[in-house]
Amino acid sequence: MNPVLRRACATALLAGLLPLALSAQPATNVEAGSGYQLPVPALQALVDAPRPPQASLSPRRDLLAFIETPSLPGIDVVAQEELRLAGMRIHPHTWSRSAFSFGTGLSLRAVDGEQERPVQGLPEKPAIASIAWSPDQRHLAFSHVDTAAGEVQLWLVDVAAGSARQLLAQPLNAVAGSGFTWMPDSAGLLVTLRPAGAGAPPTAGVPTGPNIQQTSGGAVQQIRTYQDLLSSEADARLFEHYMRSQLALVGTDGDVRLIGSPDLHVGASPSPDGHHLLVQVMERPFSYMVPYHRFPRRVQVLDTTGALVHDHVRLPLVEGLPVGNDSVPTGMRSIGWRNDAPATLVWVEAQDGGDPAVEAEVRDRVFSLAAPYTGEPQVLADLSKRYAGITWGDGELALVSERWWKDRSTRTWKIAPDAPGAGQELVFDRSYEDRYSDPGSPVTAVDDNGRSRLVVAANGEIFLQGAGASPEGDRPFLDRFDLETGESTRLFHSQAPHYESVQAMLDSEGRRLLTTRETPTEVPNLYVRDLAAGQDALRALTDYPHPTPELRDVSKEKIRYTRADGVEMTADLYLPAGYDAGRDGPLPMLMWAYPREFKSADAASQVRGSPHRFNAISYWGPLGFLARGYAVLDGPTMPIVGEGDAEPNDTYVEQLVASAQAAVDEVVRRGVADRDRIAIGGHSYGAFMTANLLAHSDLFRAGIARSGAYNRTLTPFGFQAEERNFWDAPETYLAMSPFMHAGRIDEPMLIIHGEDDNNSGTYPMQSERMYAAMKGLGGNARLVMLPKESHGYRARESVLHMLAEEDAWLEKYVKNAE
Repeated sequence: MNPVLRRACATALLAGLLPLALSAQPATNVEAGSGYQLPVPALQALVDAPRPPQASLSPRRDLLAFIETPSLPGIDVVAQEELRLAGMRIHPHTWSRSAFSFGTGLSLRAVDGEQERPVQGLPEKPAIASIAWSPDQRHLAFSHVDTAAGEVQLWLVDVAAGSARQLLAQPLNAVAGSGFTWMPDSAGLLVTLRPAGAGAPPTAGVPTGPNIQQTSGGAVQQIRTYQDLLSSEADARLFEHYMRSQLALVGTDGDVRLIGSPDLHVGASPSPDGHHLLVQVMERPFSYMVPYHRFPRRVQVLDTTGALVHDHVRLPLVEGLPVGNDSVPTGMRSIGWRNDAPATLVWVEAQDGGDPAVEAEVRDRVFSLAAPYTGEPQVLADLSKRYAGITWGDGELALVSERWWKDRSTRTWKIAPDAPGAGQELVFDRSYEDRYSDPGSPVTAVDDNGRSRLVVAANGEIFLQGAGASPEGDRPFLDRFDLETGESTRLFHSQAPHYESVQAMLDSEGRRLLTTRETPTEVPNLYVRDLAAGQDALRALTDYPHPTPELRDVSKEKIRYTRADGVEMTADLYLPAGYDAGRDGPLPMLMWAYPREFKSADAASQVRGSPHRFNAISYWGPLGFLARGYAVLDGPTMPIVGEGDAEPNDTYVEQLVASAQAAVDEVVRRGVADRDRIAIGGHSYGAFMTANLLAHSDLFRAGIARSGAYNRTLTPFGFQAEERNFWDAPETYLAMSPFMHAGRIDEPMLIIHGEDDNNSGTYPMQSERMYAAMKGLGGNARLVMLPKESHGYRARESVLHMLAEEDAWLEKYVKNAE
């Protein structure tokens, strides 16, 4: 079951859009502009288009909760104070993770009902951060961020009555999580409260000495680059202040029972029987080099009064790992509850020291230990690759997955958790980058304790659902699968001209499905499909109109073409409404892409996406420029292939240029693009790609690079899928860094970056230094640093200004270029 159907209402209209908050006039030339600028109305309309609500299916799969989503917040909201500590961004006023967009309404609807019921009694100005159904679905809990009061409040919805009330007077501490989780009996919730009498946060004060770090040598380790780390003891004390929380149990009647004393809780979850709590508490020493999730912690089992039942493990600080993307820490990891047992702990331990370079038949071992935790741990599975998760069924059935990044392989094993000596039975063994052979993922549903477990039919078969990748594009499916014979029976397969995806099974035999259905011109809507009544038994639950009707008739085609080395490539070609290549001639084009690495040319050649999906025109990607008369090539595959022992990035530049050349040649051959008026653009790794293409080819008239990294020596312990460090592969790092080749960029490049980017590796300094290099070397560049913005831009003013900058750049240097 997919509990959050994020695409279910992807185009629902919302009431009360935010009013225009800017006084600036639309402009296509921002060269001399000051302050935030507005784009032309056609682009501004995309920003103010209705936002998608979110939908959550109830545990019994017969009710839906819809959460309204507002338009983008203003810069005044995004500019609120936030602390950047230990890899976190904290809103100190509300004791929560920094967030700026919240649900503004809540409604309920029966899957088999006809009308949606707005929940009554909500806060005056709802700001819903998280919601959770009680296992018996009588209640729906949600957190409300009351910025005026400076607190995160816990609220409760009586589902039958359709009414909400504030459950707790004490505010939650939502820094390390949502702040609440349901107990299995549905009689109450486990919460993390803001400690009473916490007092004012500590101040930095006068320094008492230097901040010192020391290393005494040892094995070579990978230490990735992270943002927002601690840098002093004053930071550490401030971090402790906001991380400290008080565990408590709160009944649905509002009764509160404290558990233990305030501490640095980073995790707390009840056992499936509700009698024990698995608690993780962060401890000193902290680090200035890694985020908080690498800090030491103690993992303990408590009873519901707070008494210690089992001191499970003390995990040490992890500042570095062995070289390689398959490396993991030593000792216990992935500690949690077995979903299908009353109170059994499960965890994984590396048997190769966490080092992928070490030869070992068993790399990871999965253990379990049942209450009262006094016996020897049982071995559930031995894995020759890295553990990748367990899907629980019952004592006779669970599915354990493993994968190995180096060769992109994955296996799934069937085990019997109650009979660990019975061995493992191989179910699937394949390459996870081979989408055509993907059998799908096991279908799960929430049990009576609120735990996710396999859906098993009466005859013992399980269900698999997947994207259904094929040479014709994705065709989502649902299968019944016999674990004994390995044979599958197809129950549902999306059929052209629609794209229909299973969101949940509404029963345990696969007879009724909740799906979303769409076409390029019809928005995704929710449907109930009754397979038992025939393939045409389809009932619509929603009927949402097109959010941007002025762009309804743009055309989309999934095109195929071949790179010079034989790798087949795909892209989505979009053309303005009413355009005819023979009549209107070639257009200026914006190409927007993101490179990906592969170990197989066959996998790199596979078709991605579907020609039947809705043409969702967003302000974030390139499609808005269809309204400005551009053709758009969205997502042209830029595969970087390294077969066998070859490393993909050793020929990154050559393969990148060859991919771009093939894409340009194809759109020119089709007569839809003017070879002399094509721009290239991308975000993050796509920005890195953009700068490299401008440096190493003359295929493009101009480029747009957003929030990228351009000097790979500033990420010396690996980046993206590159697992070697700079000192192991200096030639690759230097060849891939467009900063090292800035003098070769003779096309205009627009560089946009959030001043407070929190993404690992894409420091704002990357764009500042790239711009300085181009300026010093006589290049044509424009640097736009967006205040208070992170890796993704959140404020309405920032997004509007981004569009105005991109539009002006394309108009000047592409559409109207000499």
